[in-house]
Amino acid sequence: MSENINITLKLFAQYRDGRFKVEKRVYKSGTTPQNIIDELGITKDKLPLGVLMVNSKHEKEEYILQEGDTLALFPKIGGG
Repeated sequence: MSENINITLKLFAQYRDGRFKVEKRVYKSGTTPQNIIDELGITKDKLPLGVLMVNSKHEKEEYILQEGDTLALFPKIGGG
């Protein structure tokens, strides 16, 4: 039987458009940030991922999320 975990998601800048700022969600154990990025429809061609942080630390898309983790997603921001 698969265990559920509680995750807090924080979205920044354009990722909030039509979505949310902060939301608590329940996912199956073994969920990765990439699973959530895909679920949210964040695609590399439209809004490339800039920074991914779990509990204020840089992590990779393959990181296995744990109970109580906070996942923060920041898009790449161009400027000049």
